[in-house]
Amino acid sequence: MSIRYGILALLHEEPRYGYQLRASFEERTGAVWPLNVGQVYTTLNRLERDGLVRKEGDDGGGHVLYSLTDAGAAETRQWFASAVERGAPLRNELAIKLAMAVSTAGVDVTAVIHAQRESSLQELQDYTQERKDVAANQRAADTARLLVLDSLIFHAEAEARWLDLCEARMVQLGNGAGSGPTGAVRAPGTAAP
Repeated sequence: MSIRYGILALLHEEPRYGYQLRASFEERTGAVWPLNVGQVYTTLNRLERDGLVRKEGDDGGGHVLYSLTDAGAAETRQWFASAVERGAPLRNELAIKLAMAVSTAGVDVTAVIHAQRESSLQELQDYTQERKDVAANQRAADTARLLVLDSLIFHAEAEARWLDLCEARMVQLGNGAGSGPTGAVRAPGTAAP
């Protein structure tokens, strides 16, 4: 849904063609979620079918311009005015991986946690550095990018904290305080079976 509403929001400003929409979407989100131009045109076709956008002719260079209909403008205003509904949580590959590791004999769960923490902390450093670089030369257009980077930084920080909690639980289980499957959990520093 974010692509759909992102396109509507961009068209709320002015008519655009597909490549302009793609470039504007990526610029505003810091290219964190790159778009395939095919996704853009597929979404435009659906929005046109739903009566939210219309073709406005071309830009003189052969590019078909799209603009919002009144219904599209109303839907965009409603999107901005409404909270994002979370619904069922998205599948979290890391949570699934750790759940499987904990219940699979012979897996060094602590090593899995350490490898992920290293990756997560590197990601956190990269996002933090990128944020510093953008903020140092901030233009008005960079505010959207900074918001996305802030979100990614908070997500990486939360993941690192969660991994710390997971490791503490593994240590607790390794010290006999828990009752995990035999061989499924090894405390740090213990030998493989």
